[in-house]
Amino acid sequence: MDIATLIGLVGAFGLVFTTIFMGGNATGFIDVPSVVVVIGGTFAVTFVMFPMGVVVNAIKVGMKTLMFKSNDPQEIIRLIGKLADTARRESLVALEKIEIEDPFLKKGVMLVVDGSSESLVRSVMEIELDFMKQRHRQGQAVFKGMGTMAPAFGMIGTLIGLVNMLSNLSDPSSIGPAMAVALLTTFYGAVLANVVFLPMATKLEERSTEDVLFMQIMIEGVSSLQRGDHPSIVKEKLQAFLAPALRDEA
Repeated sequence: MDIATLIGLVGAFGLVFTTIFMGGNATGFIDVPSVVVVIGGTFAVTFVMFPMGVVVNAIKVGMKTLMFKSNDPQEIIRLIGKLADTARRESLVALEKIEIEDPFLKKGVMLVVDGSSESLVRSVMEIELDFMKQRHRQGQAVFKGMGTMAPAFGMIGTLIGLVNMLSNLSDPSSIGPAMAVALLTTFYGAVLANVVFLPMATKLEERSTEDVLFMQIMIEGVSSLQRGDHPSIVKEKLQAFLAPALRDEA
């Protein structure tokens, strides 16, 4: 589970709700029509901007972000080092005996075992990397779009509320409550955009950057296997992809 995301969401909503309850009128922040306008309008326009499949997939990925557990780059480097050692002591064909869980790395190793050229293997893996980046950008764009539309529909809801309020000025006692309800849609839109949608887009960008790094390590590792580089050289080369604080100096 991604503890940072969970802490952020709970903390942000906790601060908002605590402030509301400290004001002493929590029920005044509940308005069903405002919720319908903001959430319904945001999702409706999102389906206009993006194909349904892209939106649904982005939402699924966003939900999985809470359960995401970062991979350890050192595990990948150690596995590639083990592959390099096996290839050097035995042969490239012996690599198919080693269990590889990551499908991207496994595909590259199997291409090597099948005798594909280094240029072909690198090309195939880089094509998959490029299309993964494209899919990730689509998911990020969905949440950025929702982050833009939520405040917009909050303002639309506020304008609707103001029009209804101004059309009923004959009752001065209703102006205050009507104004409060009108402003709620702006509040809902701002909270959804700045606590959920935009932070989620940034989180997905961070996850994508991490995935790209791991795949680049794998691509370079597979190329090193084909060239027959010494395991220690392979590990040293792959450590260069990491920030100094993350490198294994052992």
